[in-house]
Amino acid sequence: MSLVTETSRPTGQEIKAWIATPWAFILLMLVAVAVLDGGRFTTILSFAVAALGSTLPYIVFAVLLIAGLKAAGAEAVIANAFKGRETRMILMAALFGGLAPFCSCEVIPFIAGLLALGAPLSAVMAFWLSSPLIDPPTLLITAAALGWPFAIGKAVAAVALGLFGGFAIKVAMGAGWFSEPLRAIKQSRCGCGPDPFTGKPAWRFWQEPERRETFRSEFTANAIFLIKWLALAYVLEALLVTYVPATMIAGLVGGEGIVPIGIAALVGMPAYLNSYVAPPLLAGLMEQGMSNGAAMSFVIAGAVSSVPAMAAVWSLVKKPVFAAYIGLGVSGAIASGIIFQMLV
Repeated sequence: MSLVTETSRPTGQEIKAWIATPWAFILLMLVAVAVLDGGRFTTILSFAVAALGSTLPYIVFAVLLIAGLKAAGAEAVIANAFKGRETRMILMAALFGGLAPFCSCEVIPFIAGLLALGAPLSAVMAFWLSSPLIDPPTLLITAAALGWPFAIGKAVAAVALGLFGGFAIKVAMGAGWFSEPLRAIKQSRCGCGPDPFTGKPAWRFWQEPERRETFRSEFTANAIFLIKWLALAYVLEALLVTYVPATMIAGLVGGEGIVPIGIAALVGMPAYLNSYVAPPLLAGLMEQGMSNGAAMSFVIAGAVSSVPAMAAVWSLVKKPVFAAYIGLGVSGAIASGIIFQMLV
């Protein structure tokens, strides 16, 4: 008689779900290296483990910060940025876009609520463009992989891109464009956070049992999320550095000039790398010859065109506004790469 009952066996759906996880890809890649190139297996594994270990202090600080913001209900502070004059709203939305402690599914109902409350599209566009580019965990992970100059440059570029997009939309709407930009808005919540439009943040969240539980759950969820994606990223970086010729990278996106920066933006757009995977991969590409400006252009274009970011825009606005979002994002990525190349 089998000791394993039917209920304890993983179902077909559970197996398929696990195969699609970063852990499965990590295992598959390491097994492939062990079988096909066993002599380099230890080198590649050691590289990935050492890189992940060096990033752990940043991960710990990042998850503590984001869990604290979520437990305190800091979304209410972000919502306050969308009050007052339009120019002020654009400025505040671009700035606070990098501080928003939202999971991917929360962005859509948050923005839907803002639009339903009458927030101008210009301020919303400023938030949309800056929010995918930087947040506290992304800043720390980028600094760990690429150094503080690159991380600070990306943060500045995020705010600048938000301002550029917000004021561009303001001018366009003043000229009569985007007169009816919105699809029919349906309010919905994903259930992963409090309503950002009610209440005030409780910064001493540890005094309330419910908020302490939110802190614990957010800390655990974000720690697992960051570790699994960064483990995948560092394995990919090790494979990139080991197997991709440096001359190929340098020939495509290396050197001075606008062309490598433009190519990097166009390559970064369909890459769909989340903000935690991109920095380690960029570190490998830069080690192989990618220029600083091309790296900045790549990471900004990729963040703007990430699936959650594009889904948030596509679900709420009509096609012309979505096209404007993509156009502003790509042009802003190229401009950021050129400026960063000149300054660094």
